[in-house]
Amino acid sequence: MRIAVLQFAHETVTFLPNDTTLADFIYPGSPASGEALLTHDPRSYMGGFVKVAREYDGVELVGIESPLWPRTGTGSGWITEEAYETFLGRMIAGLKEQGPFDGVYLSLHGAMGVRGVLRPEADIARRVREVVGRKAFIVGTFDPHGNEDAEFLAQADMAFTVKYFPHYDSHLQGERAARMLVRAIRGDYRPETVTVKVPIITPTVLQWTGASPWMDLVQRALVWEAREPDVYVNVFFGFPFADVPDVGLTFQVMTNGNAALARKVADDMSSWAWRRREALLNTAKVYPIPEGVRLAGEAMARGETPVVLADHSDRSGYATWILKEVIEQDLSDVLIATIADAKVIDALKAEGVKVGDPFDREIGGLADESAGQPVRVTGTVVGAHEAYGTLWVSVAFGRGNVVLISRYLTQIIEPSQLAGPAFDLAQFKAIAIKSRVHFRRGFDDSGFAKTILLVEPVEPFLGTVRLDGLPYRNVDLKNFYPYGDVDFP
Repeated sequence: MRIAVLQFAHETVTFLPNDTTLADFIYPGSPASGEALLTHDPRSYMGGFVKVAREYDGVELVGIESPLWPRTGTGSGWITEEAYETFLGRMIAGLKEQGPFDGVYLSLHGAMGVRGVLRPEADIARRVREVVGRKAFIVGTFDPHGNEDAEFLAQADMAFTVKYFPHYDSHLQGERAARMLVRAIRGDYRPETVTVKVPIITPTVLQWTGASPWMDLVQRALVWEAREPDVYVNVFFGFPFADVPDVGLTFQVMTNGNAALARKVADDMSSWAWRRREALLNTAKVYPIPEGVRLAGEAMARGETPVVLADHSDRSGYATWILKEVIEQDLSDVLIATIADAKVIDALKAEGVKVGDPFDREIGGLADESAGQPVRVTGTVVGAHEAYGTLWVSVAFGRGNVVLISRYLTQIIEPSQLAGPAFDLAQFKAIAIKSRVHFRRGFDDSGFAKTILLVEPVEPFLGTVRLDGLPYRNVDLKNFYPYGDVDFP
């Protein structure tokens, strides 16, 4: 049993001005093929898939050359046609050269945006199908923030989507994909699928599954999977910061040859979501950054620390709004993690920056209007180290404050990411991070933070909860609740 393994994933913020280019996918380790591809992410989708697939005798996995995540992370815009066609072309060539195959595993995301390609994941599946033929089975794994409709499963056979946000179950979904792909190849599983789109569009910061009603939505999917053997339910929450035609809430249901059951479950899930549509859009309080920083100061004064200020809207990493307010409101003992500024990092590296050096320069801002203006920081370098192929610099300033400067947008998920010789995390009463919900894994679910404040700039930029402030071209918000008079049968 020969199974080809491929990966092409990105969560594309199409409103950002910086395209995701060919060069962004090329760095030490990427692209990857063979065992390097199969072992590159052991705790996530790929690790789960490879682990379970290799538990079966007679299964050969073939890692086809694939790009890993771009080094820009989620801080970049449209993938260029050159990047997409170059890597997909290599992947298709690899399938032709190393085939035939009984099955194909596609490690995807679902919110990839490519210039000139309306539905990239469906296009990838279509072009893979042209090579491997109709007798081979194709399975994909997805992030819940995918923007998908029926087109992917018109080309592929199965899909498995993470259910939790933060994404605790990516390894599990990889395991499922492997198990069901092997069963399908053996003839033990005949996938019947139904896809239903519900005209609801929600900002990602509201989709935390640690609280109702998103927790209830996930639980309903899990109940269906528990009560009906061989039923799998995918919930695509949607990613509204990709200006693509298949944006919005989507349900996929897969059964073993039972089309009627798939329809029943899909109708139940979609009807439940539509009935709870108002609740789905009212799950979190988001403060303008000036107010959020003021509330953080008040919580610090009361001893309700550590405080986490989560700027969920900064998609470039360059935004300086919180840093500006911390300085103007004269807060102390605040860690700003992080401000992205490639030019500053390159300049510091060229100067041979070291601990103890004085620091006096503007950082951040100007990447786009959402980033605000550069802010001058005067202080002392307390940390400078290489990690993940780039330089990281920590600067102490003001009354016990530290700002961590990175090259790219960095989403801090766990307090352990901030551990190191530059400073002691315990010295800070407040930590400002660029994260939507993922940070709850380490700062909320763990009980680490005493106070959590979700903030965004006063103006509705990029990652805002006010989606009607975004310049959509491919999406008509009037076709979605809550922006239009929408009906759903």
